Amino acid sequence: MTAPTPLKLRNIGPKSAAWLRQVGLRTREDLEAAGAVDAFVKVRRAGFKPSLNLLYSLEGALLDCHWQDVPETRRVQLVEAAEAATALLPDPRARQAAGPVTTTISETFEPESPLDSLFDRRDD
Repeated sequence: MTAPTPLKLRNIGPKSAAWLRQVGLRTREDLEAAGAVDAFVKVRRAGFKPSLNLLYSLEGALLDCHWQDVPETRRVQLVEAAEAATALLPDPRARQAAGPVTTTISETFEPESPLDSLFDRRDD
């Protein structure tokens, strides 16, 4: 059995490759199984902000051509499919804020005289 091919594809630079690895797409086989649109949506869902160039680059990588050589009609199909899929994602700005922050003080120091409060407390 041969080892999976690391994700080193045409059009995929270091940043895009890192995003893809972080969403579980580590090999060409992973990318082929997901397809360009699903891979793009996974990256968006993970909180990254890819441009449409990533979508075109993924398609170009799968077709083994430069991303600018992806036909215009195919680009339109990709964008429509990606927009439909990302429309189902929750709005990241609508996330609920974190809960309240509380502070717990475990030890209190009460000065014995008014002058004690002027100095740092040291246990000699």
